[in-house]
Amino acid sequence: MKIYTKGGDKGSTSLFGGQRVSKDHWQIEAYGTVDELNSTLGLLASYISEKKVDKEILQIQHDLFDIGSLLATPLDVDFQLPEISEDTIANLESSIDNMNTHLPILKHFILPGGAKSVAIAHICRTVCRRAERRVVAVKDEIRSPEMIIKYLNRLSDYLFVLSRYLGHLSGVEERKWIPQKEEKK
Repeated sequence: MKIYTKGGDKGSTSLFGGQRVSKDHWQIEAYGTVDELNSTLGLLASYISEKKVDKEILQIQHDLFDIGSLLATPLDVDFQLPEISEDTIANLESSIDNMNTHLPILKHFILPGGAKSVAIAHICRTVCRRAERRVVAVKDEIRSPEMIIKYLNRLSDYLFVLSRYLGHLSGVEERKWIPQKEEKK
């Protein structure tokens, strides 16, 4: 099977169901950003040795493929599609709560960095926020918008706490943002 079809050589691509749209169409932008997030999570997973966290990231990657399928399917196409449920979101919340039990109380804003895994987790978080903005912008035109937005919002929270947790596991001190005071003239 050839991977290239040449169908997109003139700047269009197909949605689920066969409808052709421009590659800058809102659906392509939304699910493309979710795909970018999935790829950055794959990079992050390559730096993680804790099996529980690796398993969580793998599940999140599956969830993001489910979201991508919802975003890539026009509303008028009748496909059996996976759904994002309250249980899926509750699993993220449980993981957040579990990681938080190992972390000091947050008293400052945290700067990204300190260890590769921490920095990559922050990149994942910011890509997740962008994906959320893309979905919010088109919420009236997609399937399950409330659940997708809720999931992406919770996922960005998860990724923030994960960045702190990975720093904790690595023994890396958090890089706190301390506002710079203006020098008196």
